[in-house]
Amino acid sequence: MLRRGCGRRSDAGAGADADSDAGAGPRPAVVSVILVIVLLGFSVEPGALLPRPAAVPMLVLQLVTCLPRTRRLRGAWTLAAQILLAPWSGLPGFLAASVLLVVERPVRWALFAVIALTAGPLAPGDGGIYATLNGIGNAVAQGLIVYALTRLTDLYVELRATRTALAAARVAAEREQAGRDLDAVLGAAFAEIIRLAGRGPEAAHELVSAARRAAGRVRTAPTAQSPAAPGTPPGAVTPRLAWPIVVATHIEYLVVGTAFLIGSGVAGARLAAYTAALVAVVGLQAYHSMPRPPGVRPRRARWTLGAQLALVLGVLAAPDGPYPQVAAFAVASLLVVLPGRLAWPAAAALVALVTVAVSLREDGPDAHGAALLVLDIVVIALVFHGLALLTGLVHQVRENRAALAALAVAQERRRIARDVHDLLGYGLSAITLKGELARRDPDPGRAAAHLADAAALAGRALADLRAIPGDGAVLTVAAELASARRVLAAAGIVLLVRGDQGAVGGAPEAVCATVLREAVTNVLRHGAGVRRCEVEFGPGTLRVANDGRAVTAPTPQDGLGERESGGNGLRNLRERAAALGGELEAGPAEGGRGYVLTLRVDHAPVPG
Repeated sequence: MLRRGCGRRSDAGAGADADSDAGAGPRPAVVSVILVIVLLGFSVEPGALLPRPAAVPMLVLQLVTCLPRTRRLRGAWTLAAQILLAPWSGLPGFLAASVLLVVERPVRWALFAVIALTAGPLAPGDGGIYATLNGIGNAVAQGLIVYALTRLTDLYVELRATRTALAAARVAAEREQAGRDLDAVLGAAFAEIIRLAGRGPEAAHELVSAARRAAGRVRTAPTAQSPAAPGTPPGAVTPRLAWPIVVATHIEYLVVGTAFLIGSGVAGARLAAYTAALVAVVGLQAYHSMPRPPGVRPRRARWTLGAQLALVLGVLAAPDGPYPQVAAFAVASLLVVLPGRLAWPAAAALVALVTVAVSLREDGPDAHGAALLVLDIVVIALVFHGLALLTGLVHQVRENRAALAALAVAQERRRIARDVHDLLGYGLSAITLKGELARRDPDPGRAAAHLADAAALAGRALADLRAIPGDGAVLTVAAELASARRVLAAAGIVLLVRGDQGAVGGAPEAVCATVLREAVTNVLRHGAGVRRCEVEFGPGTLRVANDGRAVTAPTPQDGLGERESGGNGLRNLRERAAALGGELEAGPAEGGRGYVLTLRVDHAPVPG
């Protein structure tokens, strides 16, 4: 975009190098520095910094309007103050940007056009076509770039601040869907078991079959798929929508640059050649500035960057060519395309080369003019580098945000599947046992009691099922011991408890209760000839052993109570133990008689 006076131009957008880390990118304060730099750069006029007194409050108001920490203050009062200051500040582009940021659609674009057209006749100069186009171009390009950078900065801050919020929303949606799926798959099964238990001993066979089918469904319960949550706040300028603004500012430079060539008296073949060179340089810069993820270089960047540098150096050597400020586009391309360790030295070298080449020309500027030329080139380069940098950072944070949400959902699915296995497997095994006892017991009273127990277990399992999508069912060691004692006694197995459960230490009660439940499930499903089950609490340990005969190790498809070879039950318990910094051991007892499950926390020695 053209800058005011001396035929100099200044293109849009700003930036400083803000290297992002491997996680969420630089802190929001660092990103805001990019916006501050571009606003300061746009406020500089040839020969002075903020030469007009009204430009100082205009800049302050623009900072209030644009910065994330102060944007809550922007509104009608800041816009009204800028309208009053605009004619005397020489910064109509700031007013144009504020209109886009404060005024609602679609009026804002009409007001933006009015401000841009008004800036032409008010621009400094001789009032000719070049001065008029220069004024309009400044207002359009500065307004669009400040608007884009502000919205990108806002979006960056919003995305970064709501990373965990998106993950929480996705997890909540996953839980809701999982609740519906589990209730459809297993809730009806438990309701059917309760109904069959109420029919008496003649329905015991059907109850056992229903319990076994439900156990199979536990292993094949569907994984919930939550709907995708939006990754971008509504109304934000996304990296994709930043591209039209980049195109518009480049077109503005071409229009005003061509007018500058015509106004300087260049005609004929030289005008055509210089215009073609201008189009090529600006077009390549637009190509290099296309929104893309961080670290992704433009295709064939080596050739496109080389061609742009060659054209810029050719323009510098040509007589009466385009203003040397066009070199700013090549400097911006170096900053955008090359890695940071090479980009800044290369950009500085090109700026120095342009300065020397222009100073050696017969019509070259003096020292003061050369300094102003360097300032123009640096501002333009930082502007486009800043736009590309912020676009990339927004893309990076949005991708990290989505990845964090996906990870949270994956962990929640794993947690739900683990809880389904660990919480429901015991209940279904106990229900199956009670149904078998009711079917075989000739005494109608005892059979009815077994069925009543099965109905109670089904009700408890149904409550656990509905608690799983939330924070999970609350298990206690006392409740699990009492339940295990009743169920094992029904199966003719004696339960012996030793030690104080408080001695384990370091392990939440729910984990100890889950280990107890899984151990009892092992006995019910896979124990052969078990007559005694021992639960021993010791310093940092929980040990559950039974005296059953060795049985064939269940496969992972069995779902519950697996041996060392693998399977969901033990794998789930190992994950729970590892989360505590402990470990879980499982395997045959010494001599091959029985099976031992040991939870160790703080790696305390197992009692003898």
